[in-house]
Amino acid sequence: MKIRDNLINFLSKIPENVQLVAVSKTKPVEAVKEAYDAGQLVFGENKVQDLVEKVPKLPADIQWHFIGHMQTNKVKFIAPFVSLIHAVDSMKLLKEINKQATKNNRTINCLLQFHIAEESTKFGLSIQEATDILNSSEFMDMKNVHISGVMGMATYTNNTEQIRQEFAQLKTHFNTLKTNYFSSDDHFREISMGMSGDYKIAIEEGSTMIRIGTSIFGSRY
Repeated sequence: MKIRDNLINFLSKIPENVQLVAVSKTKPVEAVKEAYDAGQLVFGENKVQDLVEKVPKLPADIQWHFIGHMQTNKVKFIAPFVSLIHAVDSMKLLKEINKQATKNNRTINCLLQFHIAEESTKFGLSIQEATDILNSSEFMDMKNVHISGVMGMATYTNNTEQIRQEFAQLKTHFNTLKTNYFSSDDHFREISMGMSGDYKIAIEEGSTMIRIGTSIFGSRY
């Protein structure tokens, strides 16, 4: 099936309240345009250089999400246009995003990334590290970042019960932050979890945003 058919088929399987981020990393501009022409507006990239190269070649109303590990020295390149940064895993990074957003006269939406997986190679905060950030005077002084929710990646495993428990843990972290820090903030509502192999479990556990590449674009070109 073509990208359009894949996209329509996939959207028919997920609830309306779950946003689909089409992961276009490694895919050519033509593939992104085909998905855009089929109605997809939200795309995710994980490399700054690739994203910066694609943006001017594609329609201006695309919402670009940065879903990879973000290096502080590269924030400045995407700050003028990025819609959402999924993987904020340190105060240092958050401060840089706020700095670059201020320079561009923007407010940049961010998700706090939590380490919920078994693998030590995955990035992310602990709940204590997240609350330390949110309790800090530095964070309270930031005017150009907006925390929109949380993000996490489950362990790469066939053990579905482990995946379910890890996603449930992320939902618990979301609930804790919502109750203690964002109870009156309607903007804090996103739980970004779930990819092509585990999105169904993620949705069952409360995901509001899934990151899907292979099921839409197929294998690597």
